[in-house]
Amino acid sequence: MADTIKTLVLGQPTAIPDSPEAAVLDRVANPHPDTMYVARFTAPEFTTLCPVTGQPDFAHLVIDYVPKAWLVESKSLKLYLTAFRNYGGFHEGTTVAIGKRLSEFLEPHYLRIGGYWYPRGGIPIDVFWQSGTLPQGVWLPDQGVAPYRGRG
Repeated sequence: MADTIKTLVLGQPTAIPDSPEAAVLDRVANPHPDTMYVARFTAPEFTTLCPVTGQPDFAHLVIDYVPKAWLVESKSLKLYLTAFRNYGGFHEGTTVAIGKRLSEFLEPHYLRIGGYWYPRGGIPIDVFWQSGTLPQGVWLPDQGVAPYRGRG
C-alpha cells in the first residue's frame, strides 16, 4: 500500500495556494479499480470573489465521481478549493473550471459537479457540469441540496 500513496501535501504542513492555478492536486491509486462506485465530496462553505465588485460569493459544492485508476487526495482537494477564496470568478466559470480540472486530472468514468450558489442581488445561481456518462448500474444519489426558497 505504501507505494500507492505518493502525495505532495499529505502529512505535512501546507500553505494555502495563492491561486487555483498554483494549487497542486494529488491523487492516490484506487484500491478498487475493478468496482464501479461513486465517491462524493461536499464543500458547503465554498467561497470565491465576484470578479466585478470583489464581494465574497458563497456556494455549496457537491462533486460526485466514478473513479477509474485514481482517487483525488482529500487534503489537496481542500487546499485547491480554498485557493478560490481570494480569486475572482463568475459562478458558471468557477464551477465548470473545478469540474474540468478534476476530470482531466483523474480521468474518471464519470464526474459531475453541482454548484449551488447563494443569492447575491436576490438571485441564486445553480451551475451543473458533468463529464462522461454514468455507468449503467451505478447508484448516484440526489445531491441533497434543497432548492433556494427565499422568503416565500
